[in-house]
Amino acid sequence: MPENFFAGADVGGTSIKAGICNERGDLLHLIEGPTEAQQGADRILANIRKYVRQAAEEASVPWDQIAGVGVGVAGFLDIPRGYVKTSPNLPLANVPLKEHLEGALGKPVRVNNDANVAALAEARVGAGRNVGSIVMYTLGTGVGGGIVVDGRLIAGSSGMGGELGHMPIVPDLEAIQCGCGKMGCLETVSSATGIVRMAKDALRRGDQTVLATLETLTAADVMEAAKSGDATAQRIISRAAHYLGKSMAVVSVVVNPARFVIGGGVGKAGEFLLSQVRDYFRKYALEKAQEGVEIVAAELGNTAGVIGAAMLLQDA
Repeated sequence: MPENFFAGADVGGTSIKAGICNERGDLLHLIEGPTEAQQGADRILANIRKYVRQAAEEASVPWDQIAGVGVGVAGFLDIPRGYVKTSPNLPLANVPLKEHLEGALGKPVRVNNDANVAALAEARVGAGRNVGSIVMYTLGTGVGGGIVVDGRLIAGSSGMGGELGHMPIVPDLEAIQCGCGKMGCLETVSSATGIVRMAKDALRRGDQTVLATLETLTAADVMEAAKSGDATAQRIISRAAHYLGKSMAVVSVVVNPARFVIGGGVGKAGEFLLSQVRDYFRKYALEKAQEGVEIVAAELGNTAGVIGAAMLLQDA
């Protein structure tokens, strides 16, 4: 019996990654092309179709051996229907993505949140392999998340399971409004956007910091300044780590995962960030809930979204 292969697509604001995986989750081939989001939803859909077929062709996998296509996309989704309600960086509003792609590609299609599919990949073949349950945080422009329990994604009744960035974790007196409209979300302090915002606040206050010498300011700049001993930058990163660790303490008594996995651009800071998050987690988490729990860096990098999307078909 011929082996099945699965196609995965990770749809971002600027680029779409597409790849082919085998039944073991090995990524056989990966391509990347522009999303062309400025040209509208129809162009995005056309590019998904094009890149998925191109990935199969370049991998020398006949299309009839592709068992299905998985798609990861940022936004609020109706996951069972594969329906994109809204997306923060894409002109996709009320788009029946699953229905459209199944009609165009002639294959079963599964659609899920981009952070969820990254978590699924990390759980099965990345930093969470051989562990029963993980919770993943993706620290980028925002804070995404995914929960995998006993090898299966937990999406919840309306697909909002794992939206860790929108935990209202910052106290009222410190809280600002999040892009979602609510106050005090984790995303406002622990994302790249939140870190830059806190740095700009410090500059407006007149804090003495090397950051004042930079023409442009990124979260990576703040992280590097903190590593170099800049006191203002260290306070900012400590605050981001503080609320990350505190949120994990909350999650630990709801899900009680064996491992927390941190990915995304901010997560690339490595042990400098992770060690602080671990300290705050230990400070806030119940002793029994932190027993044996590890907080580690993601392993799959930019390929996690494609691999996890392809894996959605294995659960179909």
